[in-house]
Amino acid sequence: MRPAGILIRAFEAGDASAVADLNRAWLDRFGIREPIDDRFLADPAGEVVTPGGAIFIAEIDGRFAGTCAIVPHDDGVFEIVKLAVAPEAKGRGIGRQLIGACLAFARSRGARRAVLVSNSQLTTAIRIYEEMGFVHRPLPPGQPYLTADVYMERDVEPAPTEGLK
Repeated sequence: MRPAGILIRAFEAGDASAVADLNRAWLDRFGIREPIDDRFLADPAGEVVTPGGAIFIAEIDGRFAGTCAIVPHDDGVFEIVKLAVAPEAKGRGIGRQLIGACLAFARSRGARRAVLVSNSQLTTAIRIYEEMGFVHRPLPPGQPYLTADVYMERDVEPAPTEGLK
């Protein structure tokens, strides 16, 4: 059940600057912004939607409250990227809802597995990923983020906690 006033919807062209601003804020706050992030911030649709992924937006009473994206890779693998929730909207389950929307999108595209990379400073996000069935694995070689020190994955089948809380 979705809390009153929260809407999860697909990205629209006019959302690009809000998506960039919200992600830039947490990347800079934790000191982990990299050139690969700047490409996303400059053109979220080109980096995610054009190659077959999706960006989801959370709104509370019509105001931008969060975002998360999912990007396809080879062999039925999709990667969750750029989960961000506005500070004033935290604690309302928005991150879980956005991740759930990303997983549903991947499932609808025949994905077998969802993966993500993160940074150990992002403890709240990591806890949410764990609660949603993601498990820690060794960081794969060749991943493009220099500041990533966390790698997680899960099957795309629904986890027991998906959609709860």
